Amino acid sequence: MWWTSARVATLAIAALVAGTGLAIALKSTGAPNDDLAAHRLLVPVKGLDPHRLVDNFSEARGSHRHEALDIMAPRGTPVVAVDDGSVAKLFRSKAGGITVYQFDPGERYAYYYAHLDRYAQGIAEGMRLKRGDVIGYVGSTGNAAANAPHLHFAIFRLGPERQWWKGAAVNPYPYLAAR
Repeated sequence: MWWTSARVATLAIAALVAGTGLAIALKSTGAPNDDLAAHRLLVPVKGLDPHRLVDNFSEARGSHRHEALDIMAPRGTPVVAVDDGSVAKLFRSKAGGITVYQFDPGERYAYYYAHLDRYAQGIAEGMRLKRGDVIGYVGSTGNAAANAPHLHFAIFRLGPERQWWKGAAVNPYPYLAAR
């Protein structure tokens, strides 16, 4: 649910500043990414209680913001697709290690899963995914500490070009923790 205490405070401040009441503030600010909330995303680590998630999206990572959630779990725990969609890209990088980029069905969002130990058998670029399909397994590839296996999970709102590597970061926490 997007009605977090921070969101309520933001709406209250907007109403006071505007001086026109809460109904106007709600109309002008709206729920963040309402369309994403309608997707009812799954927690991407199988069996993890959403109440165990930690919002580390805004934490500093060197000179930049993290802009993702690090979800700690034992190595080899299945990582599942948070939504229906398709595999946009299977990619190996120095920072993310073994990664999967998934597009939602409307190709408005990309879901990024990084530091995987390995891919699920049979996963391929372009394949259709259903919510809950296993796409890989928690690991510590890339720049993750070997003794701290976790899933680095990010969401990006795609631009009109629909480039899997480029988009506006969206904090996944409110969409996963409210489950």
